[in-house]
Amino acid sequence: MFGKLAADALGISDIGQIIKPQDYDKTDSDDYLMQEEGEKIYFLIKSKSDEYCFTNHALIHLDGTSAMSKKRLLKRYGYSKYHLQNVHLETAGTVDLDIEIKFTLGDQKFSIDVNKKQLESLKDLYKALVKIAELQFENAQMLKYSQQSLSTATEATTRNHSQQTALEQFQSLNEYSFGWLKSAHQNYVRKDYGDVYEKFINN
Repeated sequence: MFGKLAADALGISDIGQIIKPQDYDKTDSDDYLMQEEGEKIYFLIKSKSDEYCFTNHALIHLDGTSAMSKKRLLKRYGYSKYHLQNVHLETAGTVDLDIEIKFTLGDQKFSIDVNKKQLESLKDLYKALVKIAELQFENAQMLKYSQQSLSTATEATTRNHSQQTALEQFQSLNEYSFGWLKSAHQNYVRKDYGDVYEKFINN
C-alpha cells in the first residue's frame, strides 16, 4: 500500500506504456470504439490511471483520478470537431524516467508521460499528430476561403438587376448557397485520418 502511495506522490505511476496492437483487446478503450463506423485503434498509451487511445476518428481518453482509484471518466475528442495544435515531443534527460508528448486538442491541453525506452515508437505518433494538425489547419483555411467566396458571389448577384422576383431570387440563392456550403463541408471537414496513421505508425 505504501509503495503505491509513494508512486502516486512521485508521479511514477503515471508513466505510460505504449501498448502493442495484439494487446488492444485487453484494454478498456477497445470497448468504446465505433466499430460499426469503421473506427480502429492506431496507437494506445496506458498508465495505471489513464488510457490514451488514438483512432482514425478520435482520441479516446479514459481519465482516471489516480492509480489508486478504479473510477474513470470517458472523454472522446473527434477530429472533425476538435483540431490539433502545438504538438511537441520532449525527450528525456540523464536521470529522467519518462519522455512526454504534448499537444492541444480543441481547447484541451494534453501532456502524456511515456517510458523513455519507447522513444522510437513515440516519434511515430508525434509525426502522425503533426501531419493531422497540418491537414486540419489547411482544411480550415480552405473552408474559410470557400465561405468568403460564396459571400462575395452572393453580394455581386444581389446587386445585379434581374427579371426574377425577390422571392424567386431568394429561393435560387438559398438553394445554391446550401449546396455550396454542403459541398465545402464534405470536402474540408475530415472525420477519418486512418491514412495518416498508416503512413507514420510502424507497429
